Amino acid sequence: MPQRAVVRAVERLCRDAVDERALRVAVLDLLVPELRLDAWAWLLTDPVTAVGTSPVAVVPWFSELPAQVRWKYLSPVNRWTGLRGAVARLHDATGGDLAQSDVWREVLRSHGVVDAASVVLQDRWGTWGFLELWRCAPTAPFDPHDAALLTEVAPVLTAALRRLVATAFDGPTDSAAAPVVLVLDDQLDVRAQTPQTEALLRRLLPVPPGAAPVPAVAYNAAAQLLALEAGVDVGAASARLGVGEGRWITARATRLGSDIAVVLSPATGAERLEVFVRATGLSDREGELVGHLVEGCDTREVAARMVLSEHTVQDHLKAVFDKSGVRSRRALLARALGA
Repeated sequence: MPQRAVVRAVERLCRDAVDERALRVAVLDLLVPELRLDAWAWLLTDPVTAVGTSPVAVVPWFSELPAQVRWKYLSPVNRWTGLRGAVARLHDATGGDLAQSDVWREVLRSHGVVDAASVVLQDRWGTWGFLELWRCAPTAPFDPHDAALLTEVAPVLTAALRRLVATAFDGPTDSAAAPVVLVLDDQLDVRAQTPQTEALLRRLLPVPPGAAPVPAVAYNAAAQLLALEAGVDVGAASARLGVGEGRWITARATRLGSDIAVVLSPATGAERLEVFVRATGLSDREGELVGHLVEGCDTREVAARMVLSEHTVQDHLKAVFDKSGVRSRRALLARALGA
């Protein structure tokens, strides 16, 4: 299919999408044959920490998933948090010496991977996801035409993902669910978990009946902690993700002796608010205004704090309502804070 036709098809999918997972599946159905992919993973990320949360993936070496996630975070080569552009090819980044990449040397090499394309979905409001696309022998490495296609669709996918993340704030307010905990070792093998953990993991990432749930967000948060400890990255070992019906949780990894504890708990109002402001595309001033409303300020107090006229505050507030899809301050705060 001509590149322009592929781009137009992606644009149509993004325009009509109402569910982020369905969008990712549909786009991959389009890109997999076009790019001759043998394996792939598309993760959502926390917009601030860039830690992965919810994957859509086909990985033939699934049993090695913990090792792959671990080495992906520990390898600085083609790390999505350090890419200078939207797309990078591992073959180019290493000058053909793929062994410079820890994840290729430790995991991918044994499965015949000849190249990987990394695509970061990032805009001025944050990082919303990244794709890892793999080719195995005898397929040739990715070429400039492949990179040009991915570069062209990356901004379209980014805008669509951010829009769909904003819809994850729709629904009832958060309930006070108890936190759940997973304990992993440094190889990301699960050593223990609380009784309620499995039910939440199944909600985060549905699996076929009888299959064990995949603790993907825990793997990613724990791997980020390892990257922090190794000096590979500086982002926090935490990630926020919507779990349906307007509910959000935060996954946070901390060191627990020789192990790693990952706690998944309801996101606080402040944690929700930061993602909400970014996902709805508010400007810095609009985000500041919402912060004053959260503190209980009325129009006059907001105007005084922001050194604006009350009329200008109302104009800003109208813009916030339009971007957030609400019609009142009460609805705005309920949607942003969840409680």
